[in-house]
Amino acid sequence: MFTFGFGVADRPLQRLLVVGAHSDDIEIGCGGTLLRLIETYPSLEVCWAVMSARGDRVDEARSSAEAMLAPLSRKDIVIGSFRDAFLPYEGAAVKDHFEQLKTRIQPDVILTHFGRDAHQDHRLISELTWNTFRDHPIFEFEIPKYDGDLGAPNLFVRLEEHHARGKVEHLMRHFPSQRGKRWFTEDLFQSLMRLRGMEANAQSRFAEAFYCRKIVI
Repeated sequence: MFTFGFGVADRPLQRLLVVGAHSDDIEIGCGGTLLRLIETYPSLEVCWAVMSARGDRVDEARSSAEAMLAPLSRKDIVIGSFRDAFLPYEGAAVKDHFEQLKTRIQPDVILTHFGRDAHQDHRLISELTWNTFRDHPIFEFEIPKYDGDLGAPNLFVRLEEHHARGKVEHLMRHFPSQRGKRWFTEDLFQSLMRLRGMEANAQSRFAEAFYCRKIVI
């Protein structure tokens, strides 16, 4: 197993774009990784884009992003209002939104949805991310769900225990609208990070996993 970092000694990670379809997708898919990156790169610039949030979910999405990005001075939070579960049917408007997003940041790395996710909104966001940002490394995160679409990811970010714990606490604190759902539980989020930590041979026991289509070394 080879171990790589997000930056190199003479050029640390500087700009990060994270894109999620719904209010809590970013935090579920890569919340632990974000906590680690924010801790490691205090001068990091982050553009945080959520495509679909309405009503109380807007407030949840914004307060969650602001809380997680609080240590950073350079941040841009973009909350869209596209209709949940209907993103593919608003494809042209969503594509226009991505074109505007491209003018806000030129990222070193992008974190977004897995291209073969069972949720149609997630798949579209992944597709448009690749379509819009063609010369950037894109790592695709996973979202556990009833559909049972978890696969065999090929890129892992090892997390310290406080990153894993911080992710779970953050989700429980900032998304009260989801607490009544049977899948939205601490043990589910913790157990997936524990499983991926085992696969990554993480000494801390925890990791998050991503899909990487292409890396040129």
